[in-house]
Amino acid sequence: MNSKAQIVATLGPGSSTKEVLLGMCNHQMDVARLNFSWGDTASFIPYIRLIREVESEIGRHIPIIGDLSGPRIQEGQGHTYDKSIASSITDRDREFIRFGVEQNLDYFAASFVGSAQDVRACKDVIAASGGKQPVIAKIERAFALENLDEIIAAADAVMVARGDLGSEVLLERIPFVQADIITRSKRAGKPVITATQMMLTMKENPVPTRAEVTDVANAILQGSDAVMLSDETTVGKYPIETVAMMEKIVLEAEKHMKSLSINSL
Repeated sequence: MNSKAQIVATLGPGSSTKEVLLGMCNHQMDVARLNFSWGDTASFIPYIRLIREVESEIGRHIPIIGDLSGPRIQEGQGHTYDKSIASSITDRDREFIRFGVEQNLDYFAASFVGSAQDVRACKDVIAASGGKQPVIAKIERAFALENLDEIIAAADAVMVARGDLGSEVLLERIPFVQADIITRSKRAGKPVITATQMMLTMKENPVPTRAEVTDVANAILQGSDAVMLSDETTVGKYPIETVAMMEKIVLEAEKHMKSLSINSL
């Protein structure tokens, strides 16, 4: 069985071979994400070629999300962003949008959006580059929560980007902020992705923690249309096993959602 909710896997050194990508796709990886915060445009061409090769072999399209870096500032092992920016779309983003349009990527994810204008600015650059790709608004700033409804209205989809959001919102509030973003996105008819640290221990271990299993299931029960893997598949030791386990959790959660719906009739 395939889950209704989709699994987004970020590609990186740990998932850069045909064997690994095929393995992830065979365990229901639905969408590939390229993190444009790292490297130059040329460094992503091998990943795009690999995805296209694998999709022709498995007989189904693998949509690609080009995740823009926005005003990100790297600080050692972590990062922050330039809070003085007028727009979250940077010159680097414009370069990567042009590249992504040329490479026929399927979506762009706009980072650190604070308002609907940031989403519209991203769409304007895509259009000026000759593209029509939908825009995923990443909610990762406290300020974005103040403008959430207008951002959702302007975007084609929404991402609950819990990593950076957890640096701006009290950690104990994250589960409730997540639930609110999902609820409002669903009410507006916009797909929503829940992301960051969903199964992070599988970066080093072949099985997730019980808390991670619960987290993934809860995201589905709340209404997420997709769940996303980052470090787990970019640099993790067990990318195939991680995708396979996530698919099992999603299927189980969806089974219980169906049961709950029937019992509520």
